[in-house]
Amino acid sequence: MALAGRTAAWWARLPSSRLPAAPLCLPPWLPAACGRPYSSRGKEKLDMSTYPVESIRNFSIIAHVDHGKSTLADRLLEITGTIAKTDRNKQVLDKLQVERERGITVKAQSASLFYSHGGVNYLLNLIDTPGHVDFSYEVSRSLSACQGVILVVDANEGIQAQTVANFYLAFEAQLAIIPVINKIDLKNADPERVEKQIEKLFDIPIHECVRISAKQGTNVEKVLQKVIEKIPPPQCNTADPLKALVFDSTFDHYRGVIANIALFGGEIQKGHKIVSAHTKKRYEVNEVGILTPNEQPTHKLYAGQVGYLVAGMKEVTEAQIGDTLFLYKQPVEPLPGFKSAKPMVFAGMYPVDQTEYNNLKSALERLTLNDSSVTVHRDSSLALGAGWRLGFLGLLHMEVFNQRLEQEYNMSVILTAPTVPYKAVLSSAKLIKEYGKAEITIINPAQFPDKLSVSEYLEPTVLGTIVTPHEYIGKIIVLCQDRRAVQKDMLYIDEHRVMLKYLFPLNEIVVDFYDALKSLSSGYASFDYEDAGYQAADLIKMDILLNGNPVEELATIIHNDKAYATGKFLCERLKDAIPRQLFEIAIQAAIGKKIIARETGKSFSLLKKMGWLWNSLISGRVSRTKN
Repeated sequence: MALAGRTAAWWARLPSSRLPAAPLCLPPWLPAACGRPYSSRGKEKLDMSTYPVESIRNFSIIAHVDHGKSTLADRLLEITGTIAKTDRNKQVLDKLQVERERGITVKAQSASLFYSHGGVNYLLNLIDTPGHVDFSYEVSRSLSACQGVILVVDANEGIQAQTVANFYLAFEAQLAIIPVINKIDLKNADPERVEKQIEKLFDIPIHECVRISAKQGTNVEKVLQKVIEKIPPPQCNTADPLKALVFDSTFDHYRGVIANIALFGGEIQKGHKIVSAHTKKRYEVNEVGILTPNEQPTHKLYAGQVGYLVAGMKEVTEAQIGDTLFLYKQPVEPLPGFKSAKPMVFAGMYPVDQTEYNNLKSALERLTLNDSSVTVHRDSSLALGAGWRLGFLGLLHMEVFNQRLEQEYNMSVILTAPTVPYKAVLSSAKLIKEYGKAEITIINPAQFPDKLSVSEYLEPTVLGTIVTPHEYIGKIIVLCQDRRAVQKDMLYIDEHRVMLKYLFPLNEIVVDFYDALKSLSSGYASFDYEDAGYQAADLIKMDILLNGNPVEELATIIHNDKAYATGKFLCERLKDAIPRQLFEIAIQAAIGKKIIARETGKSFSLLKKMGWLWNSLISGRVSRTKN
């Protein structure tokens, strides 16, 4: 107590000039002035009632990978005064470490912009979306909160495969589309050619295209004017009962789940009692606000606006993407929500150390809250212990998910080889009774049923779209034929570029097809695919034996035509990968009881064994002499 009193007296005697002028702040170039960069604590609340539905525009930016979506988003944020104009503004909306390292957007991010046009103040809600096919689920979810899109096309590369896919996503959702031709400042830019491509493929008149350079800021303000003129305001009313769609969510260790919501009716504020249509649980709203792109609390959110909500949801399972929130005792018809993402690739995930099982389980739950397209099923392995079978939208999606686990949750995991989901039509009455159905889905090779109890096997297929310069057509056709693909269509976009459509077995493209395509086309070809159902196939299960013992984790399901080549390749790779032992290791690939390939892992030679033994004896003598 005496020490505390002396300390207080000493502080009281200090002159005011020696007192700290302000609490410790982050550097000025970080998004927030003080405290955590995306925290809303201590910020003044905004009044959103000054923005009626008629002055709201909700839109997304969609494009192929690396066509300049994030750069355009940066310029829009600068022009509207949402962020200060500095040289450091690069990928402002890409907040994840993995996004900045890889230079791609993997998570859709939203921001509210305030813009004055024609004497009217407008609220523009922007959502920046990923461009890679593996993250198309993020795009489709983002479009549900929008009334229009900005379709960005590179003036140098022209229309690519994902440009086509994203256009049809917006077209099917009946959204207004504003075509923007970016990178007109590049030396080889050809905006006239790209305008003709857009008119031919998408039936959009040339005069509607806006030519810009997002990097230099050229003509970007015209894009904002087009957004106000072409995109309609949301069709909703503040007088209606509250109806809010949860289109994204994140987890905060202190505040619980933070839900991103789009209001399709009514209004919401702190203190309101709300109910989840999915879980039927009741919550009290602690905070509402908008993202600018940092959290900015508001007094209320009104119909047509997009923002965030904190309501004390402590469990990650309570915030379901696509859920509808409404006021207590004012139930409404739930919104349609989202179609569940269909996993294309499955892999086993196990903790490196089984004592980390519960920590990894908690990390998976929180990360899947932020990435709802991942499916999780419990699994176990004799060699690797307890784990999970995870479903992803593609190989890049799997790599990014694993990287986020390491960076955000400090978890090291073992991932098994990726597989695709097969189906089997059972003929055995015993198995049909056991499974309760005649058609089963196989996501783990260990579950592959014997051919005697199956009438036919089915493999997943995708409709692939390849856009390439015409000089590479021959090489690409040969590549597609090697992957058992069937050509469906071929269309010349212009005199230089061709669009090919092929029906692929998913297993043939999931691992290395994209790399092979880029290599053959000198990096100019682009690829996109969509689900095309299942087709009958001659499938077999191939086991890998080490000294006669099958290793379940190395088993794989392949087409019969590729069994021998794949078996030989796997045995050769394992021969190089397995460290040498004091005995030989027989590495075999087997189909049933038939061995189709074999390699022998060499042991240390007798001479090396003798040398090792002699060195051991010498070291033993030396140590005894020293002692």
